[in-house]
Amino acid sequence: MARLHPYKNFCAILGLLTLMLLCLAGGHAQDNARKVVKKAPVPYPTILKSRGIGGVVRLKVFVKPDGTVRDTEVLGGNPILAESAQKSVMQWKFSPGSSETALEISVVFDPHSDPGS
Repeated sequence: MARLHPYKNFCAILGLLTLMLLCLAGGHAQDNARKVVKKAPVPYPTILKSRGIGGVVRLKVFVKPDGTVRDTEVLGGNPILAESAQKSVMQWKFSPGSSETALEISVVFDPHSDPGS
């Protein structure tokens, strides 16, 4: 049974990397319309991180013409992580635009990532 453990870790890491690449690919298309100028750090709820609970939160972000965030809407993800993501994204600043824009943003919470990176 010890032989399966490294395999499971490999599959988990491969799955996470694939998910992150998909999120980056989706985010790249959004960046063509409105670029993020300033990001506020997204705090990871300590209790969830200590228990190894992570995931991806998908948000619909409504950006005003001046680049500030008017509102966010949760499209999917853990409700506790979503609350943390929403609070942070509300502080983000985007490049100015001619009208209000709705963007889809994915925030990845990885309990195994180094908080300094």
